[in-house]
Amino acid sequence: MKPACIAFTLLLIANHAHGVAIHASADPVKDEPKISAKDREHWAFKPLQITSGKTGIDDFIQPQPKADPATLIRRLTFDLTGLPPTPEEVSSFILQPSSFESVVDKLLASPRYGEHWAQWWLDLARFAETDGFEYDADRGRAWQYRDWVVDAMNRDMPFDEFVQKQIAGDLMGDETATGFLFACPDMPDLNKQDERRHVLLNDITTTVGSVYLGLTVGCAQCHDHAYDPISQADFYRLRAFFDNTVLPKERKPLGPFVRVFTEGVPASTVFVRGDFKRPGPAIQPAFPRLFGETPPNADRAVLAKWLASKDNAIFLRTMANRIWQQHFGKPLAAIPGDLGHQGEAPSEPALLDWLAAELPRQNWSLKKLHKVIVMSKHYQQAALPRKRLTGEMLRDAMLSVSGQLNLKTGGPGVKLPLPKEISDTLLKKQHEVNPDATEHNRRSIYTFARRNLRNPLFELFDRPDAQISCARRNESTTAPQALMLLNSEFAHGIATKLATDLNAAHGSDAAALITDATQRCLARQPTKAEIEAGQKFLQKQTALTSNFQAALADYCLALLNSNEFVYID
Repeated sequence: MKPACIAFTLLLIANHAHGVAIHASADPVKDEPKISAKDREHWAFKPLQITSGKTGIDDFIQPQPKADPATLIRRLTFDLTGLPPTPEEVSSFILQPSSFESVVDKLLASPRYGEHWAQWWLDLARFAETDGFEYDADRGRAWQYRDWVVDAMNRDMPFDEFVQKQIAGDLMGDETATGFLFACPDMPDLNKQDERRHVLLNDITTTVGSVYLGLTVGCAQCHDHAYDPISQADFYRLRAFFDNTVLPKERKPLGPFVRVFTEGVPASTVFVRGDFKRPGPAIQPAFPRLFGETPPNADRAVLAKWLASKDNAIFLRTMANRIWQQHFGKPLAAIPGDLGHQGEAPSEPALLDWLAAELPRQNWSLKKLHKVIVMSKHYQQAALPRKRLTGEMLRDAMLSVSGQLNLKTGGPGVKLPLPKEISDTLLKKQHEVNPDATEHNRRSIYTFARRNLRNPLFELFDRPDAQISCARRNESTTAPQALMLLNSEFAHGIATKLATDLNAAHGSDAAALITDATQRCLARQPTKAEIEAGQKFLQKQTALTSNFQAALADYCLALLNSNEFVYID
């Protein structure tokens, strides 16, 4: 039995056990269930509910005591740029905390902003620079889509335009944006290219439904959705918008952009039980019926404009929920990839709808929406959910505090050195390393994104594998994470470089060394007790190591391993 058939059988058994009726028909169009008024009563499917008299986040949530300036500047800088503040930036803000708004504006205007927030979108886009599967072949120009996202974020491209170009940029004079559609895994050497095409189109459709509608549309590939009013025919009508973009050739990788084919395109049909060998009734492109009528002769441009519309409430809720999650570590609706019946209702529904409406009110400016959030008293309070640095942020922060971060932007992904025990398991071309060592210290967004093998630091700290769209990263706590930060060649190199710089600046003045190291790594002044403990450590460790600088490197390594370094708050 093929994997797809096994998965379908298991789903049937599981849902039967839970009393859920799976509707899989030999004629999914003829047997399509109608959309009822009750279907539209679910909170996510309703129009936005706007609460009168509410003009900001603090009208919905009672503010708590404010964070101290050092905590606030570190939180804000990581949040907007993915990097730690410098000691000078911290000192300046502590002296003048009233400058908060100007600091916000400066960070939003920084090129580092787009580099950081682009990774959020690339997670959703399941972006990588290889095919995945057995051979995991490189995709030579995939990085151009990544650079497009970074640039669009930095230019503050209106978010409706940003989204529309992901779907139909080739029809809007910006084909690079459509790299979103073809960022999926692929198997170019599959014997049956019609099966390959089927899998690719299903992936594109599933991802569009997940990213822009916050629904598990892909569950309707083989049968009507078990929980949400999305029929199998709805799935294939949505898929039909992309039918003329996918005509793969054997052993030819996906191109980086969409191309429209006018000849050789199979008729748009529903595939009975999702089987590519069983094309069923013909269909026309259309939005899922739950969301209203589709204009006649609609193409991808029409789909794109409908998706990113101020009248598309579920799109606005989906995006507002995800942006809130990125700032606070926790979304308002707990399952950001599923706002349907199997998801959870938002903890603050009125706030979510207000925030959703705020995006078009701010002329679709993400930067303005970020500013609305971070300027709120709720964001600036002392007690927020703890947010751990992602693997990319952790690596970038370590390079930054040691003065080694290379801020060169754009270009092909940089292939980093890998531990020998890992590189020895790879095919020859898969363990190539960029020959320019200075490139190895580029920001993580510019490192080569391989599907079958992530950088060990990224993998341990829960970077998604880019097989499917990732709406929310896991945040595991494992022993190998601590072992990596304590023992890896990378961590020791960072600590040694930091100790060398500190030693050059302060000699053997232990108090000055500890103060500077704490300011660089933790963005605050050390306490008296910390200075005393650090002095005792350096004294004891010097006797156990080859020299004072080696002991200082061990002290720096301890700071890099502290919870305070790894967590934002």
